[in-house]
Order: sequence, then C-alpha cells, then structure tokens
Amino acid sequence: QVQLVESGGGLVQPRGSLRLSCAASGSIFSDNVMNWYRQAPGNQRELVATLTPGNSANYASSVRGRFTVSRDTAKNTVYLQMNSLKPEDTAVYLCNARGSRYPYQESWGQGTQVTVSP
Repeated sequence: QVQLVESGGGLVQPRGSLRLSCAASGSIFSDNVMNWYRQAPGNQRELVATLTPGNSANYASSVRGRFTVSRDTAKNTVYLQMNSLKPEDTAVYLCNARGSRYPYQESWGQGTQVTVSP
C-alpha cells in the first residue's frame, strides 16, 4: 500500500498563502489519481482538487482560481498551492491516492491542519 505524508499546514491570516505537500512512498503518479480533500469540524469531507495520471487538474468551485494542484515526479510529491485564503478554508487537509485501474485501491495520508484566522 502507498504511504502518504502531508506537510505544510499551519496558521495563516485571511488573504494569505500556504503550500501543502504530500510525499508518496514511491513512483505512483502514472497509476493513481491524486486528490486533496478537506474536512472541517461538523462538515462532510470535501474533495478540493484532483490531479490525474495525465496531469489534468480539476477543482471544487469553492477553490477554483485560488488553489493549484501540481506534482514533482522526481520527488514523488504532490502539492496544493493555496492563495487568497479565507476563514472558510479552515480544515484538516488530506491527501488521497486512488488507483486508476481495478481494484482502485485507495491510500490516505494523516492530514495536516490549515487554520485561516486574523
């Protein structure tokens, strides 16, 4: 199973920026869809951004234009650049890898906390 480790969370003021990283235990991008989710207290887990094996990105409407997902294949790392942060972006952010072929195995990181507050 793939091991994923997130980092880069923290406390930031509104309109600030953070970059989250998700380091994978091996070369997985050609066989996995990489996803960033977030979960705030009392809320359902929300899919924020997706990066396909072909390097196509998709975003939730709530973050489109502010967040950018990318990858560094040499470092086996996926990033989530978050700009113009808002208090409602406060959540635990989780990295997910989902196999692009049967059995579509999933792996999750432990999450990293992002808090947007004055």
